[in-house]
Amino acid sequence: MKILIAEDDPNLRAGLTDLLALEGLDCIVAEDGEAAWDAFVEQAPALCLLDVMMPRLDGLALCRRIRERDPATPILLLSARGAEIDRVVGLEIGADDYISKPFSARELVARIKAALRRVRPPAAPAAMDKTFRMGDLTVDPDALRATRGDAAESGAAQIDLAPRELAVLRALYERRGKPVSRDELFDLAWGRGYMPNSRALDQYVSSLRKKIELDPARPRIIQTVHGVGYRYEA
Repeated sequence: MKILIAEDDPNLRAGLTDLLALEGLDCIVAEDGEAAWDAFVEQAPALCLLDVMMPRLDGLALCRRIRERDPATPILLLSARGAEIDRVVGLEIGADDYISKPFSARELVARIKAALRRVRPPAAPAAMDKTFRMGDLTVDPDALRATRGDAAESGAAQIDLAPRELAVLRALYERRGKPVSRDELFDLAWGRGYMPNSRALDQYVSSLRKKIELDPARPRIIQTVHGVGYRYEA
């Protein structure tokens, strides 16, 4: 499992790498925010450990950028600034945890493991082995793919789906015609106990709409139910 460590202090960076390697974690290291962003895009780590005070792109700006692309990957911020307002700002922009320096190695490892447990995808239910249709899409769970149009025709468009995208679509399909709350979708796609920020699911759904809707600005498959969540109207 890959962990991204973004820390400009070489001694602390090496110490964190050694510590997490002892826990069986594969570390990707970056000495500034821009290098960390490139590593995140290229290697898709399971968790990001970001120092707040970094050159080129600070940890808060990097956290915000990661959240715009991926609402689910856990982000833990490290900072020598332990004031309440700093912690609040970090959590509001999408961090899952905020750890003040100096910290104990045992506490850091425990928080990393807790964050990873919260986002572990739930086991796929047995009912997910059959294709189903949503509008003009045919969704094949086994292939993690949706097809727009007749699959037998050469012009049919194929759309690759991530497991969580499939879980969101399946939940809406099974409750078609009824609204599914944000909390329910988080439980089904991310697992119980995951503590998202308020915009995480909306950002994820926005990205999914861009993949599956003919007109994402006027969605026909994933419809918003204001104040509740989302609905698929068969």
